[in-house]
Amino acid sequence: MKPFTIAWVNLKRLFRDRSTYFFVFIFPLALILLIGLQFGGDFLPQVGVLATEEGTTATEIVDALEAEPGLEVVPLRTEAELVDQVERGNLDAALTIPAGLDQSLAAGQPAELGFIARPGGTGAALAPVVGEVVQRSLLAANAAAFVSVQGLGDFPTSVALAQQVENGIPAAEVTEETVGESLFPASLGRFDLGASSQLILFMFITALSGGAVLIQTRQLGLSRRMLSTPTSVTTIIGGEALGRFAVVALQGIYIMIGALLIFGVHWGDPVAAIAIVLVFSAVGAGAAMVIGTLFRNAEQAAGVGIMVGLGMAALGGAMLPLQLFSPTLQRIAHFTPHAWASDAFAKIRDQGNIIDIAPELGVLAAYAVVLILFASWRLRVAITRP
Repeated sequence: MKPFTIAWVNLKRLFRDRSTYFFVFIFPLALILLIGLQFGGDFLPQVGVLATEEGTTATEIVDALEAEPGLEVVPLRTEAELVDQVERGNLDAALTIPAGLDQSLAAGQPAELGFIARPGGTGAALAPVVGEVVQRSLLAANAAAFVSVQGLGDFPTSVALAQQVENGIPAAEVTEETVGESLFPASLGRFDLGASSQLILFMFITALSGGAVLIQTRQLGLSRRMLSTPTSVTTIIGGEALGRFAVVALQGIYIMIGALLIFGVHWGDPVAAIAIVLVFSAVGAGAAMVIGTLFRNAEQAAGVGIMVGLGMAALGGAMLPLQLFSPTLQRIAHFTPHAWASDAFAKIRDQGNIIDIAPELGVLAAYAVVLILFASWRLRVAITRP
């Protein structure tokens, strides 16, 4: 029972610092929300439309824009509202349809439609899309305008006739065929990818921060005092390792449950997901003990721990999906435990189970064993040295 007592004391010491609650429990979920809102899910550009006067052609343009896949049309009432919404970034772009458009076309006069967007970004890229929709919508109106100018018929009747002829023309058939494999499964939710990445990132950083607590334990002489009691070195080392493991595992399971309940994150097979968290927690515990035995003061350990944690997260695919890495960089990434954990989560998101991720769990377990054995040797030397 002594290792559990030592682990419990370490937990209480860690959570006495109130900032721990923010960085362990609140900040990870907040970052999952931010990344999901910014990059997750399907992006649907919003185009505002200001039609100052209802008419046949204006209605045809608005209907065509609303029918265009990949666009969301937002009706506007005033030009001031249009400019304000585009400037604030609430709309990606906006189209103004002038009053008297039907009359201008019927008289053979040029009509000018306005397109407003912020320079660069999505808005500017929407210009050719909106322009093509407008030109397609004006085909019937342009034909009717020609008939009207030549005195061969009135404009409204000619527009209706031209639309009837246009609707009678068979549409071109376009066949789409997807080759190769998709980088991400079609069932991937808005927050799914970011949740697993941030889970791996924060578990490892939290683990490394525990190295500073181990240094403080040595500095305060707590380890030597425990050694003076009927407590073996193995028990002390086991308790310290268990304390690091408990903190990381607690955070990992909390993030999984929180992301599931709040954001509806699909983790896949729950047994496999918990297994990944537990094995990766052991890796983190080993890394924390290595940090705690290599440095003499907590400030050094904290600084190096954050740098190492962020660097390995970036290299291991916890900041950018591994699927976007080049083949060479992917091979390099798999020198880190983060990449193996990311692969395991990707497999269970794609209907995998604990059997499918056995290779990844095996590699992570090997990381944990090597790190814990090395740290145990270093800690044994540190607390038994005269």
